[in-house]
Amino acid sequence: MRVSRIQAAENRETVINVASRLFRERGFDGIGLKDLMKGAGLTQGAFYKQFASKEDLAAQASRRAMESATHRWSDATAANPENPLEAVISFYLSMDHRGERMDGCPVVALGSDAARQGAEVKASFEAGIKEYLEMLASWVGKADGEETGGKAMAILSTMVGAVLLSRVVNDPDLAQAFLDAASDRVREAVAA
Repeated sequence: MRVSRIQAAENRETVINVASRLFRERGFDGIGLKDLMKGAGLTQGAFYKQFASKEDLAAQASRRAMESATHRWSDATAANPENPLEAVISFYLSMDHRGERMDGCPVVALGSDAARQGAEVKASFEAGIKEYLEMLASWVGKADGEETGGKAMAILSTMVGAVLLSRVVNDPDLAQAFLDAASDRVREAVAA
């Protein structure tokens, strides 16, 4: 049975959304096309009508994951417009975010995998990271003549590293300690 153009476009979006989540949970190489398409409710044959390759899908899914993460930052700031950075710190450096394997930050979930991917996947991450940095830079002031871009980079690096380290350890108290230490350091950096 032939699929309409509208249905084909909807199927493509479904596959990108599902891949965005499954790649964050399992890594780019942690799931095959058959299981990925099954997760989208489609057959493996449908994949080749929609994407040139798994790398093509990885780039599209990475872009979608970064867009989703940026929207989460925006949602957090909308809930606390008086202190948007505090809103992001509170949700990002939390045990809840630590546990969000499928919906959490793609930089944390896939950063080391993305570094081994092609230029298209890296470009998707780079665009999302630049958005993170723009948001952070708009919320932080200069410190001792330091440009806001450098401060934003330090804050983002601290936050990503803390969530990553918190996910690597089994001990929930140690995981919480990483998140708390990062929260304290980020707040100190902003106050400086």
